[in-house]
Formats: sequence, C-alpha cells, structure tokens
Amino acid sequence: MQIDFTKKLLAWNRLHNKRSMPWKGESDPYKIWLSEIILQQTRVEQGIAYYNKFILAYPSVDDLAKAPEKEILKNWEGLGYYNRCRNLITTAKKIVNLYGSRFPSTYKEILALPGIGSYTASAIASFAFGLPYAVVDGNVERVLARYFGISTPVGTSEGKKIFPVIANELLFKKDPGAFNQAIMDFGATICKPQQPLCTICVQSKNCQACKKAWTDRLPVKLKAPEKKQRWMYYFIIKAGKNKIWIRERTGNDIWKNLYEFILYETGKLIPQNSICNFPFLKEQFGNQGFKIEYISSLYYQKLTHQSITSQFILLNKPVHKINGYQPVSLNKLKEFPFPKLIADYIKILPSQLSW
Repeated sequence: MQIDFTKKLLAWNRLHNKRSMPWKGESDPYKIWLSEIILQQTRVEQGIAYYNKFILAYPSVDDLAKAPEKEILKNWEGLGYYNRCRNLITTAKKIVNLYGSRFPSTYKEILALPGIGSYTASAIASFAFGLPYAVVDGNVERVLARYFGISTPVGTSEGKKIFPVIANELLFKKDPGAFNQAIMDFGATICKPQQPLCTICVQSKNCQACKKAWTDRLPVKLKAPEKKQRWMYYFIIKAGKNKIWIRERTGNDIWKNLYEFILYETGKLIPQNSICNFPFLKEQFGNQGFKIEYISSLYYQKLTHQSITSQFILLNKPVHKINGYQPVSLNKLKEFPFPKLIADYIKILPSQLSW
C-alpha cells in the first residue's frame, strides 16, 4: 500500500499538479528558508506578496543581515507572529557570521538555526540539498490521517511521533523534494480540509476515510484552548506641531519591538460614555482639562492565544513630555512598524485630526 501511495502521488504530481507558487522548484536555500518562515501561520495567498517584497528588498542573506531591524519589521508589518521576523533577523546574522554567508547544508545544522523546527529543516534539506527528510505540515497530516485511517489527534505528543514516521516511510528517497512538494500540494488542492475531491482522487481506492466516509472526522484535532481577552485603549496626544507621542513595545509581551500610541489596558470593555472619565488621564497628566475630540470604532485582532479589542481616543491638548514615549511627526509614522490593528487605524488617522 505504501509503495502504491508514493507511485500514485508522484504520477499525479507529474501529470496533474498545476499549483503555482513563486518559490516552487526553487533550489536556493535562502529563498526556500524565507518562504517557509513567511508561510508559518500564514495563508499562501497572503504569503506570496510578502515573499516577493522580501526578495526584492533583500535578494541575499547578506542583504537581510545588514538591513536595519526597524526596516525589516516594517516590511513584515501585517503578517503577525513577529517572533518569526525576529528569528529571521537573528538567523540571517548567524549565517553570515558563522557560516560565511553560505547556508548550512546538513539537517542538523539547519535545525539548530533560530526559528527553524523539524518541518522547516526538512523542507530546506530536501528542496535545496536533496536530503531524505519528509516534511510534515497540516496538509501532510490530513492526507496521512485519512489515507491510513489514523485517529490519533494531530498536534499531540503521540501524533508528532506517528505522522513523521509514516511520512518518512513513504518518502521517495531518490527525489525527496519532489515527493514533499507533491504531498503538500495534494493536501492543499485534492485532500482539502472541507469538501475533499474524493471523486477525482488517485488515492481514493485505498483511502480509509474515503471508503468509510470518515473524511469529515479525520484528522482528529483537540479543541483549542479558550483565548485570553484583552482590551487596549490608545490615546493620541499631540507632542508639538504636527507631532504625536509613540513608544516601542519592550519586554516579553506581544508585539515586542513594534510601536504604539499611549496605552491604557484594562480587563474589560469600557462603555464609550465612560471613556471621558478615565482616571488614567488624570493620573498620567494631572488636571490639564483634556477634552476628547474623537473616539474610534472598535478594532479587533486575533492572535494564536489572545483576542485584542482596541479603541483610539484623540485628545485636544498637547503634552510636552511623556516618559517612555517619543514625539514623531505625522508624516514619519509610516516609517515605524506597528501591529496590524494600529496600522489599520493609522490609515484613517489624518482624516480625524483637527490640529
């Protein structure tokens, strides 16, 4: 059955796989690595634009390693999961300094790079260097779970052992890159999460899920933990002529090294008619007689384990010094990397200002 699966998969890939992506067939390990990091937690459709932007801005690992961190984070803006970007920067510098700008060519060395796990290491090793390591992503887990009727939940410690073993047994050792690309494309285009194309699937004859009508049951996934809810209220305060206050986020919280306006975070949603009476304003700035000029609608951003709700409040009076914040002119805001939620608001900010 295993030999039959691999033969049919490779034949399908050769004759019917029309899936096109700019990094497909690429052998440059830098470009493969870049595409794989971008595609972590990102849809292919969204990732393509960022991949093309990064290749244009940083054609080589040397270009990426030399670029200012703020600039790279700005180019990453909107992709989310910013630890990926920080690891990208760290790894680029390590490849330049430790390996003389040559991407390491063994699985063990690749796996040791920051931000690279077994899946990404297998992808780079097989696509760039032809090494026999099977990739196991969500597409691959779905194909294997359905074909072999595996009820072990994906993402569990047991599942993380079972699926790589099966994938490596199926792997076509003579061309592991072609096999890995084929099985991922097969999961994305044929064995889809919803409404898989079983009627035209070359594997349907031996697929347990197809024969037993289990495609809606497999793969088994554990229920995701409930997300933490956070409410962030951002005050936009003038810092002089055409300038406002912003700061860089530090520490180990979300959005590290990104920028934000003056923040007040609370554990609950505050009714709009109560925002005018925020104790926060008096505590921070004393009796300055602030008046609210504008309160935005609610903005939302969902992260892996958190859901953020935000509102933006424009105040009428300038403040000439705020510890921990820096004054930035309005026309310079676009040079700073912001979380997507704030970046979306900045697009309409000029139309709200009456300064």
